[in-house]
Amino acid sequence: MGQQLRVLVAEDELIVGYDLCDTVAEAGYDVEGPFENLSSAMLAYQKAKPDIAILDVELGDGIVYPLAEQMIAEDVKVIFHSGKLTPVEVAQRFPDAQALHKPCPPAAVIDTIQRAATHG
Repeated sequence: MGQQLRVLVAEDELIVGYDLCDTVAEAGYDVEGPFENLSSAMLAYQKAKPDIAILDVELGDGIVYPLAEQMIAEDVKVIFHSGKLTPVEVAQRFPDAQALHKPCPPAAVIDTIQRAATHG
């Protein structure tokens, strides 16, 4: 596999965020996060661009769409992780992104990351 893929996790429910990070790290990815608000996620993103981002749609300080749009424009694979939006709603707005509905089993998270990693 060569170099480890970097995965950024933005999630405002910290227990969920840490679970996600553990799941991603155990699968052998390099994890950044969890970031519970948009400003910290954006800062981390500007410092080091990830390969993949798992984004909760609503963070502590706002909706994640502007960050997602920037990431997609810069070829970062985006996976939305939301309890509020359905994958269909996400697909309408972001046809290139994937979506997971909370709560999501770890195996499905890893499967989605692998699909995102090989899709591009």
